[in-house]
Amino acid sequence: MSIKRLPSAFAELERFTEQWCLPTEAERWNMRMATSMLTMREFYEAFSPRLEEAIDYCDKFPLDDVPDDALNLLHLIYSMVMVSMAVEIFGQPLPTDAADAVMDRVGEPVP
Repeated sequence: MSIKRLPSAFAELERFTEQWCLPTEAERWNMRMATSMLTMREFYEAFSPRLEEAIDYCDKFPLDDVPDDALNLLHLIYSMVMVSMAVEIFGQPLPTDAADAVMDRVGEPVP
């Protein structure tokens, strides 16, 4: 039996949690750089139709008291933002015309 990390209303997205439920922007960036476009498109196409609903679900909670399952969903939303740039704009994991783009963050917004 696998561990359920998301609210039950988003159970069909559980298959993406191991790869994309990442707590920091740097981790999400590194995952994007290490992931094929095919894999990112699969995540993007599965999550896109549910994105607004996921945001609405997370908005029900105060930022200083988000339940773990909703926080995991929020992390997926953040990953969706990172992936959508590659899928919708660049057509590849690496930003185009950005020289040697890197992500060095010294602090993270919470959650």
